[in-house]
Amino acid sequence: VQLQASGGGLVQTGGSLRLSCEASGFIFDNYAIGWFRQAPGKEREGISCISSSDGSTYYAESVKGRFTISRDNAKNTVYLQMNSLKPEDTAHYYCAAAKTSFQATTVMFQAPGGYLGMDYWGKGTLVTVSS
Repeated sequence: VQLQASGGGLVQTGGSLRLSCEASGFIFDNYAIGWFRQAPGKEREGISCISSSDGSTYYAESVKGRFTISRDNAKNTVYLQMNSLKPEDTAHYYCAAAKTSFQATTVMFQAPGGYLGMDYWGKGTLVTVSS
C-alpha cells in the first residue's frame, strides 16, 4: 500500500499550489481520501476529504472557499487545489485513506485525534507560504 503525495513547495502569500496524492496497492474506489496538515508545534488538522463514490466533500473552516479537493479514480489520484494561500497554511500536508462511510470519515477529520482512525497514510509534502 502506498500513498505518494507531491506538489508542495514555497509560494508567496496569495499564491496557489496543487497537491497530488497517487495511491497504489489497494482498491482506490472503495476509500474516502483526504488531506491533513501539521505545522510545527501544532496538532494534526484534517482539512479536506472526498468520498469514495458520489463526490461528496468536506472542508475545514480554515480552508473553505480557498481549497478544492477532487479525485480521478481512473488515475488513483486525489488532488488538492490550494488558492489564496496564507502564511498560516504553512505545514506538512499528508494524504490519507479510510474505508468507512463518508459521514464517519468527516468525523475523523473534525474530532481531535480523529486522524488515528485513518487506514493508510502517505508521507508528507511541505508547503511553505512566505509573507
